[in-house]
Amino acid sequence: MHYDTGLRPYTSKRVEEIERADILVGIPCYNNELTIAHVVQMVTHGLFRHYKDLRSVIMIADGGSTDDTREAAKEFEIKPWQEKIVSIYRGPAGKGSAFRSVFEAAKRLRVKACVVVDSDLRSITSDWVKYLLEPILEKDYQFVSPVYSRYKYDATITNNIVYNLTRALYGLRIRQPIGGDFAFAGELAAYYIEQDVWETDVARFGIDVWMTTNAITKNFRICQSNLGVKIHDAKDPAESLGPMFRQVVHTLFVLMEEHEAEWKAVRGSRTVPMFGLQEFMEPDPIEVDLGRLVTEYKAGFRQFKGLYRDIFCPDCFEELKRCAAKAKTKFVMPNKTWVTVLYETAATFHRWTHNRTQLVNLVTSLYLGRVASFINKTRKMTSSQAEEVVEEQAQVFEDHKDYLIQLWDK
Repeated sequence: MHYDTGLRPYTSKRVEEIERADILVGIPCYNNELTIAHVVQMVTHGLFRHYKDLRSVIMIADGGSTDDTREAAKEFEIKPWQEKIVSIYRGPAGKGSAFRSVFEAAKRLRVKACVVVDSDLRSITSDWVKYLLEPILEKDYQFVSPVYSRYKYDATITNNIVYNLTRALYGLRIRQPIGGDFAFAGELAAYYIEQDVWETDVARFGIDVWMTTNAITKNFRICQSNLGVKIHDAKDPAESLGPMFRQVVHTLFVLMEEHEAEWKAVRGSRTVPMFGLQEFMEPDPIEVDLGRLVTEYKAGFRQFKGLYRDIFCPDCFEELKRCAAKAKTKFVMPNKTWVTVLYETAATFHRWTHNRTQLVNLVTSLYLGRVASFINKTRKMTSSQAEEVVEEQAQVFEDHKDYLIQLWDK
């Protein structure tokens, strides 16, 4: 099915009735009946406390939940003078389609600013609304990316891949390019809605990094806002990382193809202005299954070593082979090896026009090994000390960018 709109007739009619608004807060959700009321509560309180003189709309963009998510959202009483829309979006199932319906509503309501927040947040406070909106409404920024205090073993895909690649490729140190909670100016929402990506993987899952990359490459004014601790329905990296890794990496590589001219011209990186909270808070720990990560790495290496030998340079392959012989508590993969793995995989992806999904699947177990390595390296550190390890690694990505370009052009 091809949909020209992400809004169903009922939602469209509601938008028409409301006519105009200053602020739209979109909450994409799917089977979040336990957390949705809390998120709506914090949003309505935040809007009431900080922006009561502006017209606000809260839009629940649901993916056809089979639990009582929509009922819980409908029943929750919001503050006076605010509007609420509870909708089921149209299009392929996924967060991107939910965002599409929010962008569309934002454009039709001609809002000044739009915010999106995750529906499974347990740590959202009413101040998040202010931290995300203030840079747009008062400081003329067009895109606000979140920064959270996260436990060192949370956000491993961001720490080991997305932050590093975004920074090395596009030259901006955006710490959480796939954070989940963003704000953007009305004109950026209008730009997003016009892009022809709503039938692609972006509509299913790659939306966060797609939004961030487009904001950078089209020179929208970007800042970050520190929201404090992020606690959501946490997942053990060993459990949920495989599928997410495949989705995010695939999107990153497709974006590299699309924005090749932009990223090849970039050298080094610069910091991005930061607003919101001033301090770093130490978050609660998450349990991780180190043994399982190392086991998956070793199984993957045994299974695919012939292919690894073809894809990776000899030095890199030898190092991966050495890693496969290490005990779980001694398992450490050098930064340079990991950077080489990602850069050589990106260049191979660029050359292969088919079997790309298989290629990304092949390197999933290497990534799980990289996470195990990060856990071993930072075992005795606090989360803020572990942050320095992430920064060191990001610098290695930058330092080897010429190698990436050389492989890419080969």
